[in-house]
Amino acid sequence: MAIKIEKKITGYNVVKPEDKVAAPTVTAIAPKEPPKAEVIQMHESVERPETLVGSTFKVKSPLFEHALYVTINDIVLNAGTAHEQRRPFEVFINSKNMDHFQWIVALTRILSAVFRKGGDVTFIVEELKAVFDPRGGYFKAGGVYMPSIVAEIGAVIEQHMKNIGMIHDPEMDAATRQLIADKRAAYEAAGAKKNSDVAAASGSKGEINDSGFPPGATLCVKCNTQALVLMDGCQTCLNCGYSKCG
Repeated sequence: MAIKIEKKITGYNVVKPEDKVAAPTVTAIAPKEPPKAEVIQMHESVERPETLVGSTFKVKSPLFEHALYVTINDIVLNAGTAHEQRRPFEVFINSKNMDHFQWIVALTRILSAVFRKGGDVTFIVEELKAVFDPRGGYFKAGGVYMPSIVAEIGAVIEQHMKNIGMIHDPEMDAATRQLIADKRAAYEAAGAKKNSDVAAASGSKGEINDSGFPPGATLCVKCNTQALVLMDGCQTCLNCGYSKCG
């Protein structure tokens, strides 16, 4: 391409290819990352605050003369943020009965140490509920079978973890709830006449079941509730819907 020079030449210089100055490169500036919230996780180095929130549960067992009072205190992590959560921090068990003082203190210290360790501590519930008393278990209010007092302490911890959102019960769908209600109504209707005839013959008012389920119900192997009845030749649970016939 020819260039016309219209002005007087006063000087010149020869520019070699290697003398050419490279054009400056434009570097992209990386955008700053938004500040991240400092999420505090439960671990052994978390110090105990001055004040803890918690709940106390009363455990009345026929194995003990006096009731046990189980207190579970929680630490609040990330208070006031979207990541706020409660986690068990320590356990205390109190009772007038001092016969088992040593193992009760040992159990509370071990449980408190597990809670302060952090991570997923929900496994402790199943471990405690799997403890069986060689002398035999007992039924608590509602017809739920407890194989030992340790198992009931595990049930208390499970209930507390449900209350603070650590454990979630699987939702029972509406169809299952309706099926259980229909089966219970059919069973009670079929047995109403028989129970009234027996009550009239004996002059009594009929049998009362404190569990809230029909008299004669047996223990369900799935939910440990005294709610298993025989219907249409098949054992069916009126609490959870479990059936031996599928």
